Amino acid sequence: MKLGRVIVEATGAVRSVTLDRAEKRNAMDAQMLDELAAAFNVTPPPEERVTVIRANGTVFCAGLDLKERGEGGPMRGASPIEHVLDLIEHYPLPVVGVVQGDAIAGGNELALHCDLVVASTAARFGMSLAQIGLAPTWFLAKKLLEVGGPVAAREVLLLGDPISRERMYALGLIARVAPPEGLEAAADAVIGRLAANAPLAAGDESAAGARDGFPRRHPTR
Repeated sequence: MKLGRVIVEATGAVRSVTLDRAEKRNAMDAQMLDELAAAFNVTPPPEERVTVIRANGTVFCAGLDLKERGEGGPMRGASPIEHVLDLIEHYPLPVVGVVQGDAIAGGNELALHCDLVVASTAARFGMSLAQIGLAPTWFLAKKLLEVGGPVAAREVLLLGDPISRERMYALGLIARVAPPEGLEAAADAVIGRLAANAPLAAGDESAAGARDGFPRRHPTR
């Protein structure tokens, strides 16, 4: 089902949520954020085991649509994207990010909020807030500390340099790295393994919390 900026498809136990704004480097404008929120503000059907976030085009996501913000569009600070990230983080089933290209700023945050990330060797990750004089949000700092620990958080936030997929893997921020021609096979192996697992109880905090080591996921709907 194509919503406009996002395509949502379900096949058996796997649901795919695909960013579909390749001509704008999949930058997240207000419409895309609304559609992503709608995709994750749902109760999974019984047959679903895993949701996959993908992107069409050569770039995974270039972050927020700065042109829309500059033109005084309907986006209001960082709150819309934080709402989306919170919904993904609290989604009661595993979420896998398949990153085929650059994940910059908010696109990097989108990847970090997936339970597992499978990235192409062509992908770069970046969070250049320090280089443009912006302070990181508490939401981002908390996630970096949870996923990668204090060393990874400092490296990403204080340096602001693009980070290779190999360095992201070494920091523990992504789960698998594969060459572009092998990305789909690597992703399918992870997705297939999750889809074959016994179902997690939707909204069960103890089961969902075990996915990332923190008993903090809980039903929000």
